[in-house]
Amino acid sequence: MRWKLIRRRLSISAPRMIVRSHLPWPLRWAVVAVVLGFSAAIAMWAFEFGKDIAGLDRDAKAELAQLRVEVAQLKAERERTLSVANTADSLLKAEKASQERLTQQLKQIESENLALKANLGFFERLLPAGASAGLTIRSLQAEATAPGQIRFQMLVMQPGKAPAEFRGSYEVTLQGTLDGKPWSLTPTNGSKPVQMKQYLRVEGTLEHPSAAVVKTLQIRVLDASGGLKATQTAKL
Repeated sequence: MRWKLIRRRLSISAPRMIVRSHLPWPLRWAVVAVVLGFSAAIAMWAFEFGKDIAGLDRDAKAELAQLRVEVAQLKAERERTLSVANTADSLLKAEKASQERLTQQLKQIESENLALKANLGFFERLLPAGASAGLTIRSLQAEATAPGQIRFQMLVMQPGKAPAEFRGSYEVTLQGTLDGKPWSLTPTNGSKPVQMKQYLRVEGTLEHPSAAVVKTLQIRVLDASGGLKATQTAKL
């Protein structure tokens, strides 16, 4: 029996024997990590070396620099565009406000023109039938506003749709009594200019001696050469 066992161990059919060296697990992992790191370093070196050989890295750096320049240019262009847009918006708002003011002024002028046309029609209706086509004085009024002071107002008119422009002057004369005697006053600086086409409202104030009793106020309208064009008298 013993001989069979010895022969079995020495024969080909004897079981295999494996000789293993016993290493701790941490040491095994450290060896694996060193091998992997070394392999990765070799792979990275091969990759970088390949890029250098192919010139890819240089092209990538140049392209990156160009892209940075283009980005800077786009940012500057964007800032200029925003500035122009803001300026245009401000100008548009200012133009809109100016247009609104002009519209209001135009409406006001149209309203004033309508009022002037209405007044002109009213004043033309005041003229008696068959009145001359020359310059006339209408609605002359005078009143004593204070001792030694007379206030007057009148309307000077030229009938017609489109009369020629009139240039001349008017004079005011006060008449009455002073110390029981006839008295009149025409101020030396009482001549005032008149310039009009269809009508003109005139008003003013005259000073006179407080002791004088004013009975009438006379208005005379003269042309540029001193010729009499119209006259009218108002009683106080």
